[in-house]
Amino acid sequence: MSRLPEIEERIRPLLAGEPYKLDADLHESTLLALLQVELAYACERNLAFRNYVEHWPIDYRTSSRIADLPFLPVGMFKVNPPLILVESREITRTLASSATTGQVPSRVVLDAPTAKRMTKGVMTIIRDFIGSGRRPYLVVDTPATLAGSGELGARGAAIQGLRSFATEVVCCLSSDAAGNLRLEAEEILDYAAKWKDTDVLVYGFTYVIWNHLVKPLESKGISLNLPNVRILHSGGWKRLQQQAVTKDAFVQGVAAAFGCSSDRVIDFYGMVENVGVVYPDCEQGNKHVPSFADVIVRDQLTLEPVSAGQRGLLQVCSALPTSYPGFLVLTEDIGEVIHRDGCPCGRRGTAFRFVSRAPKAEARGCGNVETLRSRPSTISESHE
Repeated sequence: MSRLPEIEERIRPLLAGEPYKLDADLHESTLLALLQVELAYACERNLAFRNYVEHWPIDYRTSSRIADLPFLPVGMFKVNPPLILVESREITRTLASSATTGQVPSRVVLDAPTAKRMTKGVMTIIRDFIGSGRRPYLVVDTPATLAGSGELGARGAAIQGLRSFATEVVCCLSSDAAGNLRLEAEEILDYAAKWKDTDVLVYGFTYVIWNHLVKPLESKGISLNLPNVRILHSGGWKRLQQQAVTKDAFVQGVAAAFGCSSDRVIDFYGMVENVGVVYPDCEQGNKHVPSFADVIVRDQLTLEPVSAGQRGLLQVCSALPTSYPGFLVLTEDIGEVIHRDGCPCGRRGTAFRFVSRAPKAEARGCGNVETLRSRPSTISESHE
């Protein structure tokens, strides 16, 4: 008998309610029980994943905390073919992470139920930060980034995730034959004049906004005069660090370019492997964990969970995917938990901060990774 109806029944109230109202203990117990059901489901659907879980030192079925459940190093999502928990005919889209030259991107597959949860998850989170109203949506990217119905890159996936808040979508960049990005200056000035007194939503990758909007406008001494804008951005910090651009300098530069206050520039952390969950900064500069997700910080050497205030590898947890085993993922990012509860912004639950990419980041973690690598990521023949 399929476990999907039970999973859907457990997820539904988490997605329907306010995302930051559960106290820490209730959040832990609710999510733990759900993740245990999802792990059992994944073991039934994928023999290689079941083999991996069976070699985990702690039985997930009797675990008393989320930190003891079997996680996957993020590098395991670079395998080809991708890890999968559904029949190939059920796949509606493949998402690919951004990757620098020479790197292999992560790929995750979505079926219709997972895609629906992903959209609902992002909407629930973003609504808590910017409200539920629909508004003009300015994308700091090219129309080509959104093209295609098969595989969608990280930038395209992030852009699409915010379309539910849009009355219309306008892209303000174009690209030449070599792929070089260019700001359509006249078009964006016309856009700003049209919507100067309106709530406007803007999204772009961090380095794209900086290099292809802020810097060109700055060089011409132009401010868009959009005081009611909300600018969301993610990804690309490594490139800006190479340019010696600090987070404060970025925020001030973006605010000046749009003619708005700096509190309207919101950074959020997210990744393709953690589909449907994003972590925006609150006014205290902290990122918050919604009710259907969790974040654990682990010591880089022992992989044991560390206390609040200590830095380590971020592990992200999500109840949303059932098309691939992305419930518990050890990232290659460094972060620290700031509060287990009680952030001054009023949001309950864990608050954390992203610090940096891990030096020479590579897939790591448990010694039984080869039990998953060595077997094909196929669907079990025993499922119903």
